[in-house]
Amino acid sequence: MNKVKQVDKSVADALALIKRGAEEILLEDELVEKLKEGKPLRIKAGFDPTAPDLHLGHTVLINKLRQFQDLGHHVLFLIGDFTGMIGDPSGKNQTRQPLTREQVLENAKSYQDQVFKILDPAKTEIVFNSSWMETLGAAGMIQLAARHTVARMLEREDFSKRFKSGQPIAIHEFLYPLIQGWDSVVLESDVELGGTDQRFNLLMGRELQKSEGQRPQTVVMMPILEGLDGVQKMSKSLGNYIGVNDAPSEMHGKLMSISDDLMWRYFELLSFRSNDEIAAFKEQVASGANPRDIKAKLAEEIVTRFHGAEAAASAHKGAGNKFKWGEIPDDMPEFEMISPDPSGIPVPNVVQQAGLTETTGRARDMMKQGAVRVDGDPVSDPHSRLLPGATYICQAGKKKFARVTIRL
Repeated sequence: MNKVKQVDKSVADALALIKRGAEEILLEDELVEKLKEGKPLRIKAGFDPTAPDLHLGHTVLINKLRQFQDLGHHVLFLIGDFTGMIGDPSGKNQTRQPLTREQVLENAKSYQDQVFKILDPAKTEIVFNSSWMETLGAAGMIQLAARHTVARMLEREDFSKRFKSGQPIAIHEFLYPLIQGWDSVVLESDVELGGTDQRFNLLMGRELQKSEGQRPQTVVMMPILEGLDGVQKMSKSLGNYIGVNDAPSEMHGKLMSISDDLMWRYFELLSFRSNDEIAAFKEQVASGANPRDIKAKLAEEIVTRFHGAEAAASAHKGAGNKFKWGEIPDDMPEFEMISPDPSGIPVPNVVQQAGLTETTGRARDMMKQGAVRVDGDPVSDPHSRLLPGATYICQAGKKKFARVTIRL
């Protein structure tokens, strides 16, 4: 009887870790049954090498893979070198440009170098879907395409919107979810991870596995991580990202710039600290602790993960030294400003509205002289903007400070 309770508790603990930050699990009961079997599960996640560098938004899935590894499971890190040449239409309102073979291979090499900063190489199998898709042949591809109807494909939200609005849908785009689903059949995956925008493709894997007589994979969907602005998803094109290969000081500074509310979201999706530790941090803040001190712990953990403890300590120390030019007062005026759009507010306007200068012209002049700083860093470009969703310490001259929160 005691042994049964221990097994149930271990499954419950494992499930709690898997569910942390997850948007949805389909089907949770199936996952519980698989966990009860007590043997390593095959955990699949696919990544199309569409860009050479990963950012923290990409690592949400990779972090979850690492948690599965910590629970003793086997990770199948699928690099979609074949599907990358098709272009994933998920969440897109127009046809996505495919990559060349050369681009795919170059980006894939970069991916491998970066993911092992998170994953345990001994528990990770890197696979390329070209190894089975290129041998499928034209006849096999046609047979795969026969598994689904056009009407069913048009049930997918992004395809449906494009069809109704008269935007073109190329026939090859219908192949993408079928190929992703076939990957699950070939790999015999027990669990597949993906973003919420991948729901249709992830469920396709379940259907194809069933048709092949396999036990259908459990689907774990993770949310899309918001970028530094706290509003739009993290994206290089939007400039609101933290790159895995960012310099330690840059990574630390970006993490310290996020809003206090967004900090908890990042703890949930990016930190490997336990739920109890994070709950304790929240209690500390509720009891009067400075959120910036807690945010520094998050920044230190993330920088350590990608650059090592020594670099993290140096970045933290450097951040503390940024303000030596002018001592930070214990109390300073606080302002909340509303940005008309996600692009933020120009620094000269922020400085003037915070009362640090009488006019924006004076703010621009001081910026040219290196006399305006944001979070301790000199800002000389008058076109620089402060993004919404974050709090900044703005400084004009040696003695004028203001804590400014930008919101949409």
